[in-house]
Amino acid sequence: MDSTFDQRRYLIPFRSSLLPQIFTGTLVIGAGVAGLRAAIAAAAHGEVIVLAKGEVGLSNTAWAQGGIAAAIAEGDSVEAHVRDTMVAGAGLCDEGAVRLVIDRGRERVREMLAWGMRADRNAEGETAFGREGGHGVARILHSDGDATGAEIQRVLVEKARSTPGIRVFENCFALDLITPSGEVGSPVMGAITHHPKYGLQMIWAKGTILASGGAGMMYRETTNPRIATADGLAMAYRAGATLADMALVQFHPTTLYLPGATRSLISEAVRGEGARLLDDAGRAFMADEHALADLAPRDVVSQAIVRTIGRQGGRHVWLDCRQIKGFASRFPSIWSELKKFDLDPAEDLIPVHPAAHYMIGGVRTDLSGRSDVPGLYAVGEMASCGLHGANRLASNSLLEGLVMGEIAGAAASEMTHAASGGGNGSAPQNAWGVAVRASPVPIISDIRPSEHGELDLSDVRSSLRSSMWKNVGIERTGSKLRDAGDMFDFWARYTLDKIFDDPIGWETQGMLLVGALMARSALWREESRGAQLRADFPQPRAEFAVHDLWRRGRAEVVTCALGK
Repeated sequence: MDSTFDQRRYLIPFRSSLLPQIFTGTLVIGAGVAGLRAAIAAAAHGEVIVLAKGEVGLSNTAWAQGGIAAAIAEGDSVEAHVRDTMVAGAGLCDEGAVRLVIDRGRERVREMLAWGMRADRNAEGETAFGREGGHGVARILHSDGDATGAEIQRVLVEKARSTPGIRVFENCFALDLITPSGEVGSPVMGAITHHPKYGLQMIWAKGTILASGGAGMMYRETTNPRIATADGLAMAYRAGATLADMALVQFHPTTLYLPGATRSLISEAVRGEGARLLDDAGRAFMADEHALADLAPRDVVSQAIVRTIGRQGGRHVWLDCRQIKGFASRFPSIWSELKKFDLDPAEDLIPVHPAAHYMIGGVRTDLSGRSDVPGLYAVGEMASCGLHGANRLASNSLLEGLVMGEIAGAAASEMTHAASGGGNGSAPQNAWGVAVRASPVPIISDIRPSEHGELDLSDVRSSLRSSMWKNVGIERTGSKLRDAGDMFDFWARYTLDKIFDDPIGWETQGMLLVGALMARSALWREESRGAQLRADFPQPRAEFAVHDLWRRGRAEVVTCALGK
């Protein structure tokens, strides 16, 4: 990777002694399922601050239409769920992580139901279980048909707000993790944050848990909300944490594809209820692609759609939902979205196309959520614990957030019990109502002013997202990936040395860093496996059945065996 990407430790110049200081036991960056569950667990051993980049309800969790997978239905088993996950992961899952999440996931789901999560029920009044791609049995719980994520978010927000010791800071942007020196691997001690009203602040924490979500906005076509700009991945890399499997991004097969419309997700559960994908000739083509046909793993379906579009010379394929009875009551959110465009799923075929959906790679962690930087934990979509392998099994992500969030929140007690200092005492309070003190470790970040000219950030972001979609998207080649790398190197020279004073600039700098890592990882992985489709290397290769690891200051990729 160009050395430009490794030179910058902090995004802004600052002197810690001149900024407001906030202290807490555990800092959780992110307010989705993983972050909130981590905060609830961490509150058992001290005070917790949760940072929400936007409003607390705006997260990938809240947008999740699909359900949550759990091996609790009659006739299902942990072993069956493990098997389906391992098959979908295409030989890159860490079996220990798979077994941990699936086994403990049953308890976490039952806990959510006890906390008031509403689950859809069948005609007999029993919990209804649906089936989605890659699952051999019906084991997916849904809420209000296609609003499971919103329901999980609601329950966890209510639980967090009623848990003593948890404070939620909304609209608070985390720029960088605090480390006492610029050396790689130096302990993390909190984060530098920005709020539009309160400005820059330093939040000192004994344990810091990253749960900042995914990277969908790296791509021109995505199902993710606008806040999914890979901030946590960039922060972790600058602080010296190891990132893994950065090539692996899951593309959801079916998003609404209409000119001028946002890429609204059409849940896999729709195909679970009988919808079929059709080409322009009206042929159901997935039966020729996989034994599970339209319910094949997502990488299989997305890649089949791309091939079909290429053969027919169009821009999309069709989703046929006409055989689903009671679509409006079964999938009310999707039905409402389709209605905006005068589409009636009972009569009309729905134009669909894949879009970037889920970041599989991320901060490499152990099975307690620990990164390789002291004091730093990572959970949820931005983490890589080994569960998903090369392709995430549908509806395993919400399960992972609950399980690994709880584990990491509890594990952070090792930092809060070992560290000293902090506490509120009688210290003065800031605008958040939190005690403030002097900086415990003086830190100075001096950045030389840029010698380059001005640039248009919107142009940079547009070029970045377009290049990622064309060159680091569903189908990749070595030449395309090298072109993307050249583009990142060019923009880095004009963007990474700039000093910005608002989140748009900081986001863009992080996106350039993460995009470069993704392109570099995809170029290194000379094979097709799961979500990684290399047209110039169309088959999986045994020597790439490893995790590729990337760390600041290290010139080349290193690898680790599965389970390590």
